[in-house]
Formats: sequence, C-alpha cells, structure tokens
Amino acid sequence: MYRATEDFVQDWAASAAGTLAVMNAITDDTMDTAIVEGHSTLGWLAWHLTGTAGFFGQIAGMQIPGVERGAAIPAHIADILSKYEEINEAYAREAAKLTDEQMVEEIDTFGKTMPRGKFLRLLIDHQTHHRGQMTVLLRQAGLPVPGVLGPTREMQASK
Repeated sequence: MYRATEDFVQDWAASAAGTLAVMNAITDDTMDTAIVEGHSTLGWLAWHLTGTAGFFGQIAGMQIPGVERGAAIPAHIADILSKYEEINEAYAREAAKLTDEQMVEEIDTFGKTMPRGKFLRLLIDHQTHHRGQMTVLLRQAGLPVPGVLGPTREMQASK
C-alpha cells in the first residue's frame, strides 16, 4: 500500500516504462498471438492494460482518460501505444496532485472501500501480472523480449 504519493509516482513511472517497452516489442502481425487458441492475445492484453489504467485512475479520483467500455481492440499496436502513452502522461500530472493524506483515504472500489494507496498498488500489481504474460507471448511469437526488471537471457548472452 502506498502511503506517500511520491512512492506511487515513482513506481508508476517505472511500471509504465516497462509496459511501454513490452508493448513496443509487439508488431501488428503478432497482435493475435496467444498461448493457445481462445486465450488472451498480445493485442487483447495490451488493450486491457490500457483500459484498466484509465479505469483505475478514474476510480482513484484522478482525471485520467479512459477507453470506452467494450471498445474494439485496435488493429494496430501504434494506436494502443498512443492511448497508453496519453494515459501515462495523465498519471504523471494527476498523481503528483495527490497528497499523502489522500493516499490513505478510503475510496469506493468495486463495491467495497479501501485506501486509495492500496487500490493504486493493485493497479501496479495487475499491470505487472499481465506484462509478464505478454513477455511469454513475445517469446512465443519470436520477438525480442525487453529487459524490464533485469536483463533477458538474450541480453546476457550478447555480453
């Protein structure tokens, strides 16, 4: 749980940078890559993270642009990246406006209340979870996997 605004601001910036690195590795022709047929695709996961980031920010009381519920997954990764970058820029502005007192304030979330800082921690954890799924799919698609939380096997082999 975040109790200090600056802690969330820093964690969000690092998490979003990692997510952008993974999304930037996706190509239009690999957007439909899934572990097996019928499971989440790279395109779906990228769009889901984009929509969730906007939705969570709004629930947390920030002016974060969103994705219309049920909006179709864009056909081009560039369109998803553009929207995610817009949301990321809004977080940089909006989260900095939160006070430490607001981080511990109870907010309504999915039918229950919890501190805003706990809810924002869930956002980071959710993003990390799906970003991990995406790295597996990148490898499955034969694409380079960026080192998000450390070097990848390929990065270590090139040293």
